[in-house]
Amino acid sequence: MDNFKTPLRYPGGKGKFAPFIKDLIAVNNLSGDYLEPFAGGAGVALDLLFNDCCKNIHINDLDVAVFNFWKSITEDTECFLQLLTDTQITIEEWHKQKLILANPQDHSKVDHGFATFFLNRTNRSGILKAGVIGGKNQDGNYKLDARYHKENLAKRIEKVGQYRDRIKVYNLDALKLLEKVDSLLPPNSLIYLDPPYYVKGQGLYRNYYVHEDHVQIREALDKVRSKWIVSYDNCNEIKEIYSGYRQKDYELNYSAYYKIKGSEVMIYCDAITPVNVSNKQIEFDIV
Repeated sequence: MDNFKTPLRYPGGKGKFAPFIKDLIAVNNLSGDYLEPFAGGAGVALDLLFNDCCKNIHINDLDVAVFNFWKSITEDTECFLQLLTDTQITIEEWHKQKLILANPQDHSKVDHGFATFFLNRTNRSGILKAGVIGGKNQDGNYKLDARYHKENLAKRIEKVGQYRDRIKVYNLDALKLLEKVDSLLPPNSLIYLDPPYYVKGQGLYRNYYVHEDHVQIREALDKVRSKWIVSYDNCNEIKEIYSGYRQKDYELNYSAYYKIKGSEVMIYCDAITPVNVSNKQIEFDIV
């Protein structure tokens, strides 16, 4: 089960953080639920669930496109899988799905969730606002189906559907979720926040943050009783916002258009016993 990958490709996706989170859960005897206010591809959450490291997972994303994807594959799994089987992977279909993505009010939740999935698998680096792999003329080195292997993706979606009773999906602003999170989670649960990058978030996400948004997240976390950790791109502004909390830098490699080496920082709430992120560089491939 450790080789499972989320159905979504996600810039900065933290799926390979699962061993670190598992260690953190074990060291802190966290036997409750696991929640991600910025779930995105939810790679860590699914890994923890499938390996019985938590009772339930709570997936939240403010982007209605991402929300409709997770809602659809957990509540309408068979319908979604039929769309996966029937939909052709062509440039004409890419244009059609792009229109559906842009107009959620005109389509069902499943159709909109599928459009999210289709664009995620056929766009560069999985970015919904990016262009198609290979270009609109399909004259690039890779074609739009390079990351769209139906059989493999169907297995991933089927697996999520099998665990639907243990997956809670929300479409809330992270601040609103944090206001009620202590009433949602049982004791000994863990919250992992991976907010939009401070420096490059605008180019990667449909919902990005400005400085004050990051400050408000920290102020909300000050009031949360449940145990939490936060990961961010490593910059002086974030370190200042979270001054007073324990922080640990780590190196990683990740892909968003091209592979680059970066640095991030992990921030720990006062009530948690930290564990170190591996000293080895972590490779975050968007697959």
